[in-house]
Amino acid sequence: KHRYKIEAKNSELKNVYGYDKAISYGITNMQMQGAIAIFTVNLKRILKLM
Repeated sequence: KHRYKIEAKNSELKNVYGYDKAISYGITNMQMQGAIAIFTVNLKRILKLM
């Protein structure tokens, strides 16, 4: 199946973009950190496809 592709992206988010540890306190701040990390990965992917 396609799970290995998803797990690779999750691993990249945690190991490269710091999604495994919160930078600041609160759920809202963690959600913002996650959104920025995911946006960064997606932007990198879009630029690679161009």
